[in-house]
Amino acid sequence: MTIEEAIKTSLEFERKVHALYEAAGKNAGDATAKKVFATLAQEERGHVAYLESRLAEWQKDGRLSPENLRTVLPSAERIRAGVGRMRAQVRKKAGSHDAELASLYQALAAEDETSAFYIRMVRELPAEGQSLFSRFLEIEDGHGAIVQAEIDSVKHMGFWFDLKEFDLEVG
Repeated sequence: MTIEEAIKTSLEFERKVHALYEAAGKNAGDATAKKVFATLAQEERGHVAYLESRLAEWQKDGRLSPENLRTVLPSAERIRAGVGRMRAQVRKKAGSHDAELASLYQALAAEDETSAFYIRMVRELPAEGQSLFSRFLEIEDGHGAIVQAEIDSVKHMGFWFDLKEFDLEVG
């Protein structure tokens, strides 16, 4: 696969995940779930814009300049640590989040599929493409951690990060 093909395929993945988060946010009944999905949708929208700029540069100049890909989410390690602290402090809260849980499982599958593609690109592309996709892989790991944490919290405790152990809006 060429770098151009990889970027175009990545755009397809990122648009798909963005649409999933947008729809999940609109359908979520829980206010915090809506915020989580909206934050992830915003993140994916940024990925689409970034990839579109990388594609335009590649098509124009045949090269990729090193531009930093930012994230609004904390690192996967910070997310996991926050979830661990939260579990130790929060008691179970009643409520059904079946719609949110179904959306979260879809999101996790989409994040896993996207990450698998980025892993393949890091292995197969020349160095220029590897650096682009290795950063995406780091960020997608954080997305997967957020989604998995939400699944765990819904399944095991039935709440949506009611304690502010970490802030999704801090980068």
